[in-house]
Amino acid sequence: MSKASVAPIKIKKINDGTTSVANDLLAVEEPLEIRIGYGAKTNREQKSISVTMRTPGHDFELAFGFLFTEGIIQSPNQITQIKYCTEANTIQNKENIVRVELREDIEIDFVKLQRNFYTTSSCGVCGKASIDAVKTVFKQSITNNHQPSTINYQLILSLPQKLRAKQNVFEYTGGLHACAIFDLAGNLLLLREDVGRHNALDKLIGAAIYDNINLDKCILLLSGRASFELIQKAAMAGIIVVCAVGAPSNLAVEIAKEFNITLIGFLRENRLNIYSNEHRIHIESK
Repeated sequence: MSKASVAPIKIKKINDGTTSVANDLLAVEEPLEIRIGYGAKTNREQKSISVTMRTPGHDFELAFGFLFTEGIIQSPNQITQIKYCTEANTIQNKENIVRVELREDIEIDFVKLQRNFYTTSSCGVCGKASIDAVKTVFKQSITNNHQPSTINYQLILSLPQKLRAKQNVFEYTGGLHACAIFDLAGNLLLLREDVGRHNALDKLIGAAIYDNINLDKCILLLSGRASFELIQKAAMAGIIVVCAVGAPSNLAVEIAKEFNITLIGFLRENRLNIYSNEHRIHIESK
């Protein structure tokens, strides 16, 4: 558990009418600004792309994952360096501003990029203006040529417990979202936590791509609900099996169907709901 992810606090507890003073831990929430630049040897101006409220830790993965899932860059080899901004005035500011330096030949349409950002129901600046705008970002729909073997629903039911067992910061604070990827045998490959569900997923996808994990052969598990922008990000990464402990939105289901993603919600204890592409899930008949 990163020390920067939690903050100690003294609280007054009331339990059945009895008060006491206790030590507690809170999940840390701080802003992270993501900037794009081109290195010190160029006169090209750096641009601020986004400011998001996140839990400190895995900031470089978050920056790359955000740029990738928003369609701004397509691969790690377009980046020459990711670093904290040394020109910031204070140490705290340095740790809250990340600069992603791109290769000289990578061109970003910043005017178009600024027009496409919008505010969603679960985060600040991320996503595209509508599902139709999102479709223009996808290179192609996920096809049946890239689908995993049928997955037994009992394996799916086992995933939330495996996720919870590894949620280190949540165990201390109870205040973080988590997401994880599993292989098709149900083995946990990567997990990330954050106060923002979209940040947790960007961290996860950023880490997975850097680790050369084949995401179209993985299962993504979300600790909360499945919203539109999370399914958008999963589709951008090529993930085609997404499970959520909570409910999906109608737009999340729509985009899952559009891009051939198997979407499962209300994954709790011994039950689950399949909202799209149920052919990938094997259900034993009784």
